[in-house]
Amino acid sequence: MDKMERFIVSPNPTNLLREGSISFTLEGITEVITIQQAGNSEMNMASDAMMLASKMFIGWNLGNSLEATNQDGTSALETMWGNPMVTKEFIAAVKAAGFNAVRIPCAWNGYLEDRTMHKIKESWLQRVEEVVNYCFENKMYAILNIHWDGGWLEENCTLEKQQENNEKQRALWTQIAMRFKDHGEYLLFAGTNEPNVDNATQMGVLLSYLQTFVNAVRDTGGNNLSRNLIVQGPSTDIGKTYQLMNTLPDDRVENRLMVEIHYYEPWQFTGLTQDESWGKMFYYWGEGYHFGDPLRDASWGEEAFAIERFALIKEQFIDKGVPVILGEYGATKRSLSNQAEQQAHEASRLYYLEFITREAIKAGLIPFYWDNGATESRIFDRSTGTITDQKTLNALMNGAN
Repeated sequence: MDKMERFIVSPNPTNLLREGSISFTLEGITEVITIQQAGNSEMNMASDAMMLASKMFIGWNLGNSLEATNQDGTSALETMWGNPMVTKEFIAAVKAAGFNAVRIPCAWNGYLEDRTMHKIKESWLQRVEEVVNYCFENKMYAILNIHWDGGWLEENCTLEKQQENNEKQRALWTQIAMRFKDHGEYLLFAGTNEPNVDNATQMGVLLSYLQTFVNAVRDTGGNNLSRNLIVQGPSTDIGKTYQLMNTLPDDRVENRLMVEIHYYEPWQFTGLTQDESWGKMFYYWGEGYHFGDPLRDASWGEEAFAIERFALIKEQFIDKGVPVILGEYGATKRSLSNQAEQQAHEASRLYYLEFITREAIKAGLIPFYWDNGATESRIFDRSTGTITDQKTLNALMNGAN
């Protein structure tokens, strides 16, 4: 008798024809059918950096997942830091919430099968590509980087480590770029994460790391010849970037570089978890949101400071045709014992997120909210995709609209 079978094939994430086979076996007889899937017309690379940046609305960080690693970066596992494995359905939930871009922090050092040659395990390249494809299938832009990775690069912008790290940087990025050379412009590469730099000498070393990144990607050919690439400012700090980043890496293609900075000012409000000798935690931020507590009301780094910081980076890069990614920002949600203080803190935090989002976009930056899956910053339950913090999501989207 006749029988119909239905097969669903995932969208082709490349611009190349791909081919596969399906085998049917019945009573010892096997028939093989070959199917072909055309390259995806959306895989063109027509957009330069400014054009591509204009297509990104507001982004979200897949934090504490693919970059999860042990302290020295030699061992890694996607679920090591408490988040579940990423699914296509979860990325669809992020898209449905209003984000159209995902930054994918990624570890590589813990997935090497040959440390002498810095060879990445095929299984890890497959997994990373799978997650990148989740973004493509949900029509989202994706930024893939080498994240903290045990600090082998970002804690060593030094002359002593320069040659060794450049060799490793080239080896890793050559493999990553080769894996994705046929993917379209929806995928961007970011050379590092938060490279620790304090002076001009260290800036020179960082520039060499970024140059190695650009060269390695371009040398792999394919769509990587014109892929938009993101280079990081020193410590991804706006002040240091304005003072020290006087040039960008050379690129054989014009207008295909972006700059990345992060914003967690003032740290006493956004991230400090205990009082320190140099400063106390701030619980409240912004005009009209102070609680009348001189120890806990922010005493610096408020609205005027943020506007001034963003104006600096706009003048330095955006006004000259170089887009800027605000790759991370956010503010930890504290748990206070007093209900009135808790309510005031939460209102202040929501105001901060909305204000920073709005002012960043107004200055021309593309903001990516930092969500590490923990209750202090998360928006979603990563196991189910349900929204766990609608107020935070609303603040971000209000700022973006």
